[in-house]
Amino acid sequence: MTFPTPTPLEWREAAQKALKDRPIESLMSLDADQLVTRPLYAGASGVQAIFAPRPSDSEGRAWDLRTLIEGDDAEAVNEAVLTDLENGAASVVLKGGVLADSAPLGRALEGVALELAPVALDAGIDGPDAANALAVVAKGSPRAQLRFHMDPVSTFAEAGGSPRQVEEHLSLAANTAARHAGAYPDATFFMASGRVAHEAGGSAAQELAFAAASAVAHVKAAVEAGMSVEVALRGTVVGLSVDAEYFDSLAKLRAMRLIWSSLTRAFGVEAPAVIEARSSRRMLAARDPWPNLLRLTAAGFAGAVGGADVVVLDGFTRATGRSDAFARRQARNTQLVLMEEANLGRVDDPAAGSWYLDARTRDLAEAGWVEFQMIEAEGGLVEALKGSVIQPRIARARAVREAALANGAAQIIGVTKYVDADVRSAPVEAADAAPSPVERVCEPLTPIRFTAAFEEAAQ
Repeated sequence: MTFPTPTPLEWREAAQKALKDRPIESLMSLDADQLVTRPLYAGASGVQAIFAPRPSDSEGRAWDLRTLIEGDDAEAVNEAVLTDLENGAASVVLKGGVLADSAPLGRALEGVALELAPVALDAGIDGPDAANALAVVAKGSPRAQLRFHMDPVSTFAEAGGSPRQVEEHLSLAANTAARHAGAYPDATFFMASGRVAHEAGGSAAQELAFAAASAVAHVKAAVEAGMSVEVALRGTVVGLSVDAEYFDSLAKLRAMRLIWSSLTRAFGVEAPAVIEARSSRRMLAARDPWPNLLRLTAAGFAGAVGGADVVVLDGFTRATGRSDAFARRQARNTQLVLMEEANLGRVDDPAAGSWYLDARTRDLAEAGWVEFQMIEAEGGLVEALKGSVIQPRIARARAVREAALANGAAQIIGVTKYVDADVRSAPVEAADAAPSPVERVCEPLTPIRFTAAFEEAAQ
């Protein structure tokens, strides 16, 4: 049986009839980047087709299933690491007190084959020290899959300051990378992340621009430290957030590949983007954590379909503390279902061919590139942060989202709509220790949760 394919004109006439007195333009909407979402996309709209597949395929898996393990006790972290790797995870990212020195980190990684299972770090401003500790644990193995993830710029942006001048921290990270690049040719060194902009309420284009500008800052520092542009670029991982708004999240990932292609060409190098997609924390609810399982599933879907090389999902209780073993298991199994049962990675670029997603990808790439050029014109990411010129733009984007939630134009299921009066709590481990205070030199990009205001009102 075949079905008739309506023309755009026929669709418009049917939509106008259904809308009655409302104009068809009422179906159009603007986002925080002032980009228009239209009610209909078609070939006649002049949408340019885009193909943005992920470049890697590790051992037949479409993406690297990475789990986040946070802890201060080396033995407990080791148990969690081995459990995750034995039950479907391909790699881990570590955070917490175990990164303080090579001795506890070595105990935390006992029994882990670093040549097979990549180990990534999330050490904040102490990234170079943690990188040195991981290099010692790897014992000079040239095949060790080390992911140092040094990112002093994001830590500086979130705190509004740093123990030393941020330029010194950036230089220290670059020199650390240069020192280990020869011994560990398969390692990556820098995390060029836009997540700090996202978690502070920023728009998709602002997050893309922040990540691109961070990559430029790290590469320039690496070149000054003696690394080649190609080694520095290939040693840089791009960090982006994915949330429950999965169409925008997956389009954002695809847009990053377009931006990265332009960026590397400007450096005179051809290097594919390696994108680590991490679930958004600003979308998580604390009062009723169980719907977070659905939000995280949507985020994982976006990471997989959007073509991320690595996907990291938080535990569903992360809004109130560190994830316990049950929450980590749910995060891991969510990805396993998406990968092995839903088979989301069987197509190189599942979003290709959708007029809407191709248009949205192009719009986000162009808006992100314009924002990136603005940051570079302001002196680069570090100078733009120190001058507090990025922060007000992110605050305006956050206000747009907050206003939409306040007036009902946007909803958070389980928080602003269909709220469960009889909520059930879930156990968590101890919350993160407060970061050491630093002297503020600029406005911080403080993480927020859009659910927080509604949860406080409900108490």
